[in-house]
Amino acid sequence: MPRDANGPQSASAIPLDLLRTPPPKERADAARNRAAVLEAAARLFAEHGVAAVSMDQVATAAGVGKGTLFRRFGDKSGLAAALLDTRERVLQEAILHGPPPLGPGAPAAERLPAFVDAYLDYLLEHLDLIRMSETASPGARYRIGAYRFWHRHVTILLDATTPDPEHTAHTLLAPLAAEHVTALLPELGPKRIRTGAIRSARAAARPEHR
Repeated sequence: MPRDANGPQSASAIPLDLLRTPPPKERADAARNRAAVLEAAARLFAEHGVAAVSMDQVATAAGVGKGTLFRRFGDKSGLAAALLDTRERVLQEAILHGPPPLGPGAPAAERLPAFVDAYLDYLLEHLDLIRMSETASPGARYRIGAYRFWHRHVTILLDATTPDPEHTAHTLLAPLAAEHVTALLPELGPKRIRTGAIRSARAAARPEHR
């Protein structure tokens, strides 16, 4: 069914490139502090695990005051989100401008499974950080700018195959939530999780009666 171009637009109607995670704009001293904090946090998280590291430890390792750290990042979930920014931008750039089938130039039936495959690479590599950023508060996952980007991308790919691409996009992304994947990993393992998610993407990309 055609959409009313004159009515109010939801977030999913925003052009995909405008939903990219923008790099921060800041003074040189603030940029140096940010880089020091992120470097220290990445090192401590890798050495000890995300749950075992406190904000106080990150501040000490970065050589900044606790007040500076909390004002800049809010809490550990905000720090996790900041650490993920660069990784997210790499995947977003590949979706917008990279080679097919992840990037433009391939049919949706190929691009959607390619996205799910690439997203799982990103998710499984940074699972603890993503889980923290998505579960910091009720509904946090859906307020993250990156989620709006992933949802908009999947919605666009599904536009010709399903009567309600926005809803179907949420349905397809739901099993890719970090909390869900974390719970299933011990039982299913990464290979079965990936195989099942890609199978669902291929099924969603098949045209339905509209």
